[in-house]
Amino acid sequence: MVRRSKQVIVMRKDLQMTKGKMIAQGSHASLGIILEMMEVANLINEEEDRSEAGAYSLNLKVEENSAIDNWFKEGYKKVCVYVNSEDELLDIYNKADEKGLPVLMIEDAGVTMFKGIPTKTCLAIGPAWEEDIDEITGGLKLL
Repeated sequence: MVRRSKQVIVMRKDLQMTKGKMIAQGSHASLGIILEMMEVANLINEEEDRSEAGAYSLNLKVEENSAIDNWFKEGYKKVCVYVNSEDELLDIYNKADEKGLPVLMIEDAGVTMFKGIPTKTCLAIGPAWEEDIDEITGGLKLL
């Protein structure tokens, strides 16, 4: 059996976000989880031996044959599914977290929608092995 990895975006359908808003929120989740996996390092100005203002590097440690290595090599597979409430979204988040999977909740600031109220809109799980994610999201419907 060939192991494959993927990333799953779980979107709240009950919020009736515009398509553009959903795409933006899903993009925040997809990229945000990768950024959270990265280490931030300040760049040193060797001549003055001090950190340059605002300069930093991001480093991602990728072990060969890991789920994220497979994900990069196989084309960044993403699957978008939905839930119908914040409670369902939180339940999915907690299950992924308990299983030790990479998971990131996105909370919109409410500037363009939601009347200024910060609102949990979606989450990303993975990149992780498909079978591990499917245990949590396999019963959800495609968006």
